[in-house]
Amino acid sequence: MINFTSGLDKKFQIFVWTLFDLANTAFYVIILTVGFPLYFKEIINIGNKNGDFLWGLAFSISMLIVALISPFLGAIADYTSDKKKFLLLLTMLCILATSALYFTSSNTILLGIILLILANIGFEGGLVFYDAFLPEITTERSYGRVSGYGFAMGYIGSLVTLLIVLPYYSFGFVPENLQNIRFTFIIAAFFFLFFSLPLFLFLKEKKNNISFNFSLLKIGYQRVHTTFKEFNKYKNIGKFLLSYFLYIDAINTIIIFSSIFARETLNFELTEIIILFAIVQSSAIIGSIFFGILSDKIGQKKTLTITLFLWLLIIIFSYFVQNKDLFYLVGGMAGLALGSSQSTSRSLMSKITPVEKKTEFFGFYSFFGKASAIIGPLIFGFVSSAINQRTAIISIGLIIVTGLFLLQRVEEKKLYYD
Repeated sequence: MINFTSGLDKKFQIFVWTLFDLANTAFYVIILTVGFPLYFKEIINIGNKNGDFLWGLAFSISMLIVALISPFLGAIADYTSDKKKFLLLLTMLCILATSALYFTSSNTILLGIILLILANIGFEGGLVFYDAFLPEITTERSYGRVSGYGFAMGYIGSLVTLLIVLPYYSFGFVPENLQNIRFTFIIAAFFFLFFSLPLFLFLKEKKNNISFNFSLLKIGYQRVHTTFKEFNKYKNIGKFLLSYFLYIDAINTIIIFSSIFARETLNFELTEIIILFAIVQSSAIIGSIFFGILSDKIGQKKTLTITLFLWLLIIIFSYFVQNKDLFYLVGGMAGLALGSSQSTSRSLMSKITPVEKKTEFFGFYSFFGKASAIIGPLIFGFVSSAINQRTAIISIGLIIVTGLFLLQRVEEKKLYYD
């Protein structure tokens, strides 16, 4: 019998938790950033000038749905202490919908949008429960580095995924290669399934004797309603969530349009885009670990501030850059900033949230992150269609500036609630 209080087992629990980050980044890379965005625009929307807008719209709809359900799911999971069950259901939704993308082709716009929405609901909705495990597997003192380890493992998974699919993308979107492109969607689904299994098999969670039933939906609503009524008691969390709402909106928008920007504005070939994202993921490994350790030393707020300034530099360089080689450098900077902004945000949220509300507030954390992603892609798509993609990038930079300003009002110290 394993002693689950031992230091060795705690390390194992952290390891299997981080493997889920490795698993889900296959979906993140192939479906949201590299392969499917270009396939959606160039094949599914062939000849349609509104491809940017439709891609942003599909993503925004999925995020709206996740934003609406996340607080309720978080409250219910917190009440039943049954996070793994919900995480499993949402993970399978993502895997099945991702696999079904194999059957999309030219002019199957509605099918492509529906499957993307379902897959992203599973992916993003599951993160509510995955993130909420962080306070259970480590102490407050190590939130930053453990969160960083998770993202670093994810970026390793992204690199492995890119290496696996590179041969399938080598010949581009020519008709004779489209089946290979679609097969990478199957690879993403299988990768997610295989590497997520250790979490469901081995990760321990604190349970009580209450099982899920539909009456808990009412309890979930009541708890969310109560949290809203008591938000004056959690003003510091509210300040952080408002800041997070803005800056993560900008970051998510940059991510989901990055391959399209590289392809259309800088004329990158498909293999060059994969190399670009390999650079991004490699530097993100460094960023997530380095800034995770730094945040435990100087604080999450200071680390996030540095990261957001780095994002502003990235946006300025992206606006002016004309040379592909220089854009690879921008990609390396983006990786450093990406690894830091995601992992440090998660650890700061864990630090300032009362333990008894952790899952419910991670539902709100997800709500604000997902709700923000409704706005940014629509703004980028609109400005890009009306003017150009470079101007759209600058509009996203203004959102980061506002989020950076609001972040300075957040109290980083642990606050206690009566």
